Amino acid sequence: MSRPFVRLELWILRHLEALFGTLRDLLRRPLASLMTATVIGIALALPTGLYLLLGNLQRIATGWDATPRISLFLHQEVTDEQATRLAASLRGRTGAATVQLITKEEALAEFTNYSGFGDALKALDQNPLPAVLVVQPQSSDPQAAEVLLDKLKSLPEVEQAQLDMAWLKRLHAVMAVGQQAVLVLAGLLGAAVLLVIGNTIRLTIQNRRDEVVVLKLIGGSDAFIRRPFLYTGLWYGLLGGSLALALVHGSIYLLAEPIDRLAILYSSAFRLSGPDTIASLTVLGSGIGLGWVGAWLAVGRHLREIEPS
Repeated sequence: MSRPFVRLELWILRHLEALFGTLRDLLRRPLASLMTATVIGIALALPTGLYLLLGNLQRIATGWDATPRISLFLHQEVTDEQATRLAASLRGRTGAATVQLITKEEALAEFTNYSGFGDALKALDQNPLPAVLVVQPQSSDPQAAEVLLDKLKSLPEVEQAQLDMAWLKRLHAVMAVGQQAVLVLAGLLGAAVLLVIGNTIRLTIQNRRDEVVVLKLIGGSDAFIRRPFLYTGLWYGLLGGSLALALVHGSIYLLAEPIDRLAILYSSAFRLSGPDTIASLTVLGSGIGLGWVGAWLAVGRHLREIEPS
């Protein structure tokens, strides 16, 4: 067996020994380890839950008729036959998904039913309302809808064009704010996880101060001394990430039934969705990464303060 292979095998064995040795140390004090992991789990579960909430809200918004509509109010002299031909020509245009024609008579009947001015309209000699074309763009993107609006308002038959998208802009703005809020919260809670793990590793180093001193006296390298503390942070991060996923799945389980009942009342097939495989791996990876980094920062600082006298 070649010497490089032996060195690699010894390196792997030492890391495995440190990995499972630190796990045994955590299991010897289960209550303290569980409390620390629970704090980490709650900190990771909060941004994860908000991220899933935004995802479910986006699914609900997609299920709605979220595409904006363009209302084209035609000139009064445009007849219903001309409006019908215009609607047929617009249906073949790029960017228009559907075109609905509201004739003058239909507009008058709708206005009479909903305005309460039916008696006043009867006194008029002719119908004052124009025909209206309601165009639904193919894209729900506000900018694409505005481009289509500019094209349609230049038609000679169109007197006024109106884009009903204020609520859609508000929805996009709320979603954008929510995404930024999740990122900010994740950053703040990630910093809190680093502090929790750093403080836990600091206490562990202080409790094992004499052991660290002895290792330094017999020539133990900083990497060798640092290794078990780094794996301790890794285990805390992994346990915290696992608890975060458990909390998220538990919350979804408790909310699933009442949300299903609410969806049935609105004749919707919506179902609350939980974290997928990628999201779950991201939570676990974030926990492990924060645990490792927090332990690294704490060990690097406090090991320098411990020197044999």
